[in-house]
Amino acid sequence: MTGGVYGSIASAAPAIAMLGVFACVIGGVQLIRTGRDRRKGVLMLAMALVLLGNVLIWTL
Repeated sequence: MTGGVYGSIASAAPAIAMLGVFACVIGGVQLIRTGRDRRKGVLMLAMALVLLGNVLIWTL
């Protein structure tokens, strides 16, 4: 049995990660723009870049 449950999870992982990227970018920009906690906002943007890099690696 090739794939199975783990194959479907693996094929859905990049899409779920991209939703996380969008959420981190929106949240990071919101934190930076409002000035509430700029350090956490910058860290969220950095995390979004790392997650995007992971998605690019997964899809190669």
